[in-house]
Amino acid sequence: MIELDWNKDFALEQAADDADLLNELLEIFKESSSNDLLLIKEGLAKDDTDQVASAAHSIKGASASLGINGINLLARSIEEDSRKGSLEVAKKRLADLEELLGQLKGL
Repeated sequence: MIELDWNKDFALEQAADDADLLNELLEIFKESSSNDLLLIKEGLAKDDTDQVASAAHSIKGASASLGINGINLLARSIEEDSRKGSLEVAKKRLADLEELLGQLKGL
């Protein structure tokens, strides 16, 4: 099983030690990452490396700001590969990304 590797202390610090704000930011990320995941799937179906890279970039940035290292590293690898014109990493790691995003529901 792939690890979410969430640094909650870092995330709380980014939210100015406001737990309510952190929870709100997590909810926003859950929604936006769900939309971005759909964009990645659509991009894969169309062989659109730009769409995959853009959606992965969005997930990467948001997960980094929330200290969700597992998602950040995975989204980064998908983005970097897609920017090189390849969809191999996205195809191979899509299930892992879905699993990690699913784990967010428990946060």
